[in-house]
Amino acid sequence: MTTYLAGIDFNAPSHEVARLLIGVTVLVDGVGGRIVETEAYDREDPASHTYNGPTERNAAMFGPPAHAYVYRSYGIHWCLNFVCREEGHGAGVLIRAIEPLHGLERMAVRRGLQDPRLLASGPGRVCQALGITREHNGKPLALPPFHLLPRDAVAMELPVVAGPRIGISKAMDTPWRFGVARSPYLSKPFR
Repeated sequence: MTTYLAGIDFNAPSHEVARLLIGVTVLVDGVGGRIVETEAYDREDPASHTYNGPTERNAAMFGPPAHAYVYRSYGIHWCLNFVCREEGHGAGVLIRAIEPLHGLERMAVRRGLQDPRLLASGPGRVCQALGITREHNGKPLALPPFHLLPRDAVAMELPVVAGPRIGISKAMDTPWRFGVARSPYLSKPFR
């Protein structure tokens, strides 16, 4: 199975992949948009689900790169990560927000609202808008229902910023949150 998708080598360290994913389009069954915010996690990182080693819950994150790791946050929201590094390492990138571009009507129905800025501005919203559930956990990103498109000319010009990750209680100052500066689709603005 390939680890090179949308112009990105998923064998690379998660913080490099996280930055390169900004501007990539992610589609799930044809619904999705441009990634505008990500966060990187690695096994040596105390904020990572893989910090204490493999479990039944995080097994997909130790699996091959360029696969999905889907988990439930606070028992409420599904969250989508893209696995990075070599199999067995335990690293990934959380998809925090996308700019909706494809299948907005389906996203609006799934989310129960119309404002495009709120359709996928946060990891739980991304999964709800794209129809991501535990069924997607461990699936390869190179095969349906997933489809990743490389950054287009517009995306190549987007100003990417980095800052501390949010919504965590450990290693909060690690600047592994990446996003499009001033994008109206971010989960939270960068300082």
